[in-house]
Amino acid sequence: MLQNTIKKKKMSKKLLRENLEYGDLKRLVHNELHIDEYKSKMGDDADICVVSFKVSGKEPSADLVSFIEKGYEWVLDADVSSGEKEGGDYLVFVELQRTQELPSQIIQLMDDLMNLTEQDLADWRVRYYKSTTDHELSEESLKNIIPLSPEAYDAKYAEDDEQDHKDQEELDALKTAAGVDVDTVAPKNDFTESLRVAAGLK
Repeated sequence: MLQNTIKKKKMSKKLLRENLEYGDLKRLVHNELHIDEYKSKMGDDADICVVSFKVSGKEPSADLVSFIEKGYEWVLDADVSSGEKEGGDYLVFVELQRTQELPSQIIQLMDDLMNLTEQDLADWRVRYYKSTTDHELSEESLKNIIPLSPEAYDAKYAEDDEQDHKDQEELDALKTAAGVDVDTVAPKNDFTESLRVAAGLK
């Protein structure tokens, strides 16, 4: 109990420096963590893991991004989605190097987030990649579901991605041969959406 109090006080001092205090994000962060669902904007997905979660409101999202970017030397980048989702929610993205330390880094980040939200890790669930299966948010669970090296990621997904690309190319070729318009578009995510907006496309 005393240890928890000390931890909260220590955390509060850090948060005060970043314009956030203990409990400031209470009831504003959804308790679902998504990992590798979105593409990295900084590099190859085999090298970089993208962690994302929903936050209610643009300002709290921006405050949290600022806190994350300033608070962890191993965070490569943090960003908030360009537009709001249903209900005024925004997505916060955190990019981390894909290494053996990744699970412990995610837990460290989430432990600090729990101080901001007054939530408990036990109440959170994790979804990995395209799966709809929920996992518990623990270091052990993360070790089991996340490829922790570029080689492990490629071994797990490179073949799937290559096959998807080949299938799409074959479908486009069939459409062209049949005189049907090819309507293949880039995958829809916040990064590609921001590119579409920048290009003036809807």
